[in-house]
Amino acid sequence: MPAVLIHGVPDTHRLWDGVRRHLSRRDVEAWDLPGFGAPRAEGFNSTKDEYVDWLIERLESVGEPVDLVGHDWGCILTARVASLRPDLVKTWSGGNGPINGAYRWHALAEIWQDLDKGRQFMADATPAALGDLVAGFDVPAELASETAGRVDEVMKDSILKLYQSAVTVGAEWEPGLANVQAPSLVFWGALDPACQIEFGHRLGKSLRAVDVVELDCNHWTVLQKPAAVASLLEAHWSTY
Repeated sequence: MPAVLIHGVPDTHRLWDGVRRHLSRRDVEAWDLPGFGAPRAEGFNSTKDEYVDWLIERLESVGEPVDLVGHDWGCILTARVASLRPDLVKTWSGGNGPINGAYRWHALAEIWQDLDKGRQFMADATPAALGDLVAGFDVPAELASETAGRVDEVMKDSILKLYQSAVTVGAEWEPGLANVQAPSLVFWGALDPACQIEFGHRLGKSLRAVDVVELDCNHWTVLQKPAAVASLLEAHWSTY
């Protein structure tokens, strides 16, 4: 069965390039969410539930359970998939995407969740400004610039609609985590100011995770510690 890697915000499948270079297995796929480097179908409104439905439909087409991995929003969405459709997930791994009723959205998320403030932010969001934003999470400047350069108008709109659909996602989706059956691994950037490490441990507890690994880095573990993330994933996959 393949491994499937799902990115977060504001990313595309390219987020996983560094990790994939350190993986020994070759049946690994990194998917673009609709609106994030991939087209959105007509009528697709980029809500959290629509992304979950899209993932479920695509995973069904694989034909067998997969090793499912997510970072940031990819973590949140794939954990929801694992809770709704345990039959599609052989193992689950993810990080820096809190799913807890006690979590309070960071300041930028609150801007994006406000209709007027969100639109103004995106109107003012130049590639340079977005690059500085990503670099502020200790991402190397070149990678931060590459990430920001992939943010187009469709992605900006998708981000706003996703966040506006998810004001209470923690309270809504936390109870369902008890339904996850796949052996789960949580990996978390312990220095993340937006998604604090305590919520990594809370997620691990909700999932009955086999381990919660604290990485000595900020939010973008996948960009900052690709070799370490790859090693964790391969150890998890080989165990189950």
